[in-house]
Amino acid sequence: MNLRIICIGKNKERYWDEAGAEYLKRLRAFCTPQVIELPAKRPPDDPNPAQIQAVLNAEAALILPKLPRRGANTYIAAMCIEGEQLNSLELSGKISSLMVEGVSEMAFVIGGSHGLSDTVKAAADFRFSMSRMTFPHQLARVMLLEQLYRAFMIRSGGKYHK
Repeated sequence: MNLRIICIGKNKERYWDEAGAEYLKRLRAFCTPQVIELPAKRPPDDPNPAQIQAVLNAEAALILPKLPRRGANTYIAAMCIEGEQLNSLELSGKISSLMVEGVSEMAFVIGGSHGLSDTVKAAADFRFSMSRMTFPHQLARVMLLEQLYRAFMIRSGGKYHK
């Protein structure tokens, strides 16, 4: 299984990189993980809706070429607040089902401070939300990596999940 985490913005603090690196290292026992960081586009201070949409469109232009080519063996999840919430067991079950169906490449997309454009969401097979709360993208990335590691551990019968 190839696993891509495509995210807008870079981590500014070393501790986020260290936490992410730890889960990437753990995930390598189950899949080939990759984090793709794309530059955030900055709107002006106090942006109007058109300026926000322009940022979302510019970020979409960076994200879309990084998505795996659509096909029977790919699956794309857009991380967005209006997406479906899954608990850890459900996420593990979803990943297991996808693997049984022949999916060999998964991508999770984390947007910037204004989220994801409708174009990116439409390109996804699934809209996934970790919570109705909003998190900084650095924390969301670490949380996603941890939950993916937990999902693979559950799938393998490991003792990580309690």
